[in-house]
Amino acid sequence: MYTVRVSRRFIAQHFLTVPDPGPEGELHSHRFEVDVAVAGPELNEHDYLVDIDELAGRVDELVDEYADATLNDRPRFEGYNPSVERFARVFCERLLEGIGTDGIETATVTMWEDEAAAASYETAVGE
Repeated sequence: MYTVRVSRRFIAQHFLTVPDPGPEGELHSHRFEVDVAVAGPELNEHDYLVDIDELAGRVDELVDEYADATLNDRPRFEGYNPSVERFARVFCERLLEGIGTDGIETATVTMWEDEAAAASYETAVGE
């Protein structure tokens, strides 16, 4: 199985909407790091799993969209608690909407909200 990864750092804001969120219920910033990994069993005719520049470009587009934004105000978070788990899923789904997925079997997004805490979302692709 081959895996291609791209990582980026950015700052975004959110506030949690669950009952009794404590200080996390107030608007605050995180220095997020997103790690995107796509995996598949075969290389294409150019010996790539994916074009890493295409993957990096899509990650950059999404980072540009979320950097300095308040997650609660973004449409994909409407009606949801904007947890780091939800953010990993939203980022993964948005990523896959904008890249070619031929040859990719799984995609995983790990979203770090600081140096010590992260959540991941993994999905099968093309099923």
